[in-house]
Amino acid sequence: MRIRSKDKVSVITLGCSKNTVDSERLLNQLKANEFRIKNNPRSADTVIINTCGFIEAAKQESIDTILNATELKKKGKIKKVIVAGCLSERYKDDLEKEIPEVDAYFGTEKYEDIVNTLGGEFKYELLGERVLTAPSHSAYLKISEGCDNPCSFCAIPLMRGLHKSVPMEMLLREASFLAGEGTKELIIIGQDTTDYGKDLYGKRNLAVLLNKLSQINGIEWIRLMYAYPSHFPLDIMEEINSNSKIVKYIDMPLQHISEDCLKSMRRGISKRRTIELIDTLRNKIDNLVLRTTFIVGYTAEKQKDFDELYEFVSRTRFDRMGVFTYSVEEKTPAFILGDSIDENEKERRKEVLMELQKDISNSINARLVGTELNVLIDRYENGVYFGRSYRDAPEVDGEVIINNGSDLSIGEFYTVKITDHNEYDLYGSVVPGKQ
Repeated sequence: MRIRSKDKVSVITLGCSKNTVDSERLLNQLKANEFRIKNNPRSADTVIINTCGFIEAAKQESIDTILNATELKKKGKIKKVIVAGCLSERYKDDLEKEIPEVDAYFGTEKYEDIVNTLGGEFKYELLGERVLTAPSHSAYLKISEGCDNPCSFCAIPLMRGLHKSVPMEMLLREASFLAGEGTKELIIIGQDTTDYGKDLYGKRNLAVLLNKLSQINGIEWIRLMYAYPSHFPLDIMEEINSNSKIVKYIDMPLQHISEDCLKSMRRGISKRRTIELIDTLRNKIDNLVLRTTFIVGYTAEKQKDFDELYEFVSRTRFDRMGVFTYSVEEKTPAFILGDSIDENEKERRKEVLMELQKDISNSINARLVGTELNVLIDRYENGVYFGRSYRDAPEVDGEVIINNGSDLSIGEFYTVKITDHNEYDLYGSVVPGKQ
């Protein structure tokens, strides 16, 4: 299946930020091979769909997107459909049988195979370079692939394999490239960022990587996501607290707090150790913003377990929190437990927990009124500027809405005095003379 160079190609990215990085790497290879990149799939000859297969809703979205693309192919509006990514990695044989209209299926990170299939030539000298699909001032840096943790509910190792760290020199090269493209904020991602280095260097050395990244000219913020709690290296706390370029923000998915659920989920940490870790983080990192996520409706979660989780969230008062309803995944250890909790009950528990968090977030934001924050401007819409402080990761957290901005520059920092708030967002005015 070879197509002429300079044909029009569109890449549709579904799922998480890790998929975004994969698509950006692929786009750079396509561009280097002189394919014409199109944002609108209807304007393309070939559509590549980078799928997600993490939970049921994401799988359905991926399938619907594939079916929509094959329908366009049937109508002659596009010529070829290629499917890649997590869903294809996990269900390739089934997909080939159920949707044979797709021209080729590939798994995760199969950039070279895709480029070759399109009639191009993979360019190794471009490794570490990407075509950024969002404003360049903020970019994700994927430091590892796969995961070694044995969480019973998670299908990621089935799709992404075991943990593989990216060599530090390659990450520094990529980060330097991003800085040259105008990136000011690096968002560190991986399936488990705290495991970085153990396979290459014989020890977890995320702190060393963070320090080296902070020395790159142009990088002003470094934000840590997807930190696993059971083996959180203490030297990371010291680096975050002492390094002015590393924002005082940690995303650390906890998933639950009851002992029964933690054991069934195979999280490798107890309630007591979780509480001790949170206390240590807050004591060692000044003004830390702590984000977490929880799963409700897990099969082993009884009402008493949910009540315990509710009480824990109420007492701990996380700065940022997300909640997912449990999705049973085949071939995971938890699959044999079934899915005994009604979907309506799962949604009820999610809503109850998020209503609690809404009150907590509102209270935290109220205390920020009257303070000044360094804000990175993300976009301008309908006469209003939207930005983020160190407290806010893109896509998942709130924003700082600026009500007196004029001629501000996207991707630049401004000092903003907070004047008002709601449950998740802050409102403020730029302080004259401060940038």
